[in-house]
Amino acid sequence: MTVSLEQLRRCHVAVDLGAARTRVYVKGVGLVVDQPSVAAVNIRNGALIAVGEFAEQMTGRTPDYIRVMRPVSGGTVVDIDMAQRMLRHLLGEKLRRQLRRKPRLRAAACTPHEADPLAQRATVETLVGLGARRVELVDTLIAAAVGCGLPVEQPTATMIMMCGAATTQVAVLSLGSIVTAARIPVGGEAVDHAVIQHLRHQHELMLPSQSVRPLQIALSENGLTLQGPSTTEIHGRDVATGLARSVRVDTAAVRDAIHTPLTAVLDGIGKILRDCPPDLVADLADRGIMMVGGSALLPGLDQMLRDATGMPVLIAERPDVCAVLGLGEMLEGNISSMVLSPLTA
Repeated sequence: MTVSLEQLRRCHVAVDLGAARTRVYVKGVGLVVDQPSVAAVNIRNGALIAVGEFAEQMTGRTPDYIRVMRPVSGGTVVDIDMAQRMLRHLLGEKLRRQLRRKPRLRAAACTPHEADPLAQRATVETLVGLGARRVELVDTLIAAAVGCGLPVEQPTATMIMMCGAATTQVAVLSLGSIVTAARIPVGGEAVDHAVIQHLRHQHELMLPSQSVRPLQIALSENGLTLQGPSTTEIHGRDVATGLARSVRVDTAAVRDAIHTPLTAVLDGIGKILRDCPPDLVADLADRGIMMVGGSALLPGLDQMLRDATGMPVLIAERPDVCAVLGLGEMLEGNISSMVLSPLTA
C-alpha cells in the first residue's frame, strides 16, 4: 500500500519508536511524549515498575528480581507486548481517554529505511494493540527531512544523515522520494561502547554506561577533530580489585578511540555519493549534508564530516525530534505536495 499525504492527514497521532527515545505527537496538540524507550519490570510477578526516565536511571542499579528492558532495538520493536505497556504508561490515562474518543483512531509511525516486513508488522501490531484501527508507515528519513525544513518536494538534491542510537541512515532525496540511501549499523551506542572499551584496556577501569556523559562534555570543549591537550576525571571500578577508582583521562586518546566506529559512517557517505547521479551530486556540493538525530550532537562530528567530504554540514535546530515533528507536519496538513515512498502497512 502506497502512503499518500491525504491518508496521513486523516491520522490522529504520530509515533516515533526509537531505540533511545519514544516520541508521540497528537494532532492539534503537538509533541506530548518524549521519554527514553526503557521499562523496568518485576520478573517475579510481571508487574511494570517504571518507564521512561525513571526506568533509565535504574539501569545497572536494580536487585536481581527487577529487569530493565528496552523493547525497541535499532528502530525495530523486538518485544511487542512490552512496547505496548510502555507506550500505555507514557501516554497517561488522560491522553488515552482522549484518543479513545476518536471513532476510528488512525496512527502514523516512523520506520527505518528498508525495514523488513516483520519489523514493519511489529510496529503496526504495537499501535493496533493500543486501539489504532489503521496504521500508516512513513520512512524515517523522509519524515526527518520534512521536520528539519528541507525542501524535499523540489527537483533538487538534499542529503540527510539520521544519527540514531543503534544505526546511522544516510540518504539523498529529490521530489519527495529517496534516490539512494544506506543504513549503517553504527550509532551513538557504538561510540559509547568504544569509549568504555578504551578505558577498560588503557586504564583497567570498568565504566558505567551513564558515565560516558562527562567525557562527551569534555570533548565539547575541543571537538573530535582538534588535538588540544585536555584531561578529565572519570570514576569507575578497577578491573583487578573491583574497588572504586578515579583516573585522569586524556581526551585526545578518547577522540582517537571514537574515530574507529565513525569510519564506517564515512564509508557509507562515500558509497551514497558514488551511487548518486552526477547532477544531484552537483546540488549537494552547495547544499551539503543535514544532520538529524540525537547522536548528531556528538561534539565535533559535523567538523569531521566537513573535513572528510569537503561539503557543508549543518545540524538541524532540534535534531533529536525532527522525525516525529515531520510526521506531525504531515498530519496537520502543512505539506502541500509530495510523493512518499511506498511502505506496506
